Amino acid sequence: MSNVIDPLQKIKSKVHQQVLLANQEYVKHFGDKSELTIPPARQFAILTCMDARLDPAKYAGLAEGDAHVIRNAGGRASDDAIRSLVISHKLLGTKEWFVIHHTDCGMALFTDDIIRGLLSKSLKTAAIDENGWHNTEESGGSDEANQIAFLTFKNLEASVTEDVKRIRQHPLVAKNIPIYGYVYDVASGKLIEVADATHAGEVLN
Repeated sequence: MSNVIDPLQKIKSKVHQQVLLANQEYVKHFGDKSELTIPPARQFAILTCMDARLDPAKYAGLAEGDAHVIRNAGGRASDDAIRSLVISHKLLGTKEWFVIHHTDCGMALFTDDIIRGLLSKSLKTAAIDENGWHNTEESGGSDEANQIAFLTFKNLEASVTEDVKRIRQHPLVAKNIPIYGYVYDVASGKLIEVADATHAGEVLN
């Protein structure tokens, strides 16, 4: 056996190694999951935030194969999120959708102008303190961020309602799909309905 070390092994981080080890354990107990069907068994989809504190499988009682979960920063109804929802219904049969934002969301801590300004001067991780966001060093930035809508918001409930309305009014969204609007409380784990959003997402005649 060769004693030459694979150069890729040298750059694997601790997290990388942990993920691969966890996968090995997962494979051992994979069981009959290979028999799950492509369409979600419970025929619904969730659009929610990528925040690591949110676990849709736990707060919505999901098992593998149950539902589609679409995640992005803020759980916003971006063009790509709507693309996924349209596919979810049209080709994979989901009949109900949930839009779930959450309390203490990072998307309320900055504006498009702030992140564009930071990125224009540096691509490295920024920091926040009592004076706001700032780069820890400034080199190698890009103005490409000016072409991106980051979909930040200030009012949590209003953002849920805005997203439900955008989905409801989209020409590719079937009128018979109910769309529910909720806020997940990171302090309690509770889903709190946003009545205006759910009303906006009611089935259209």
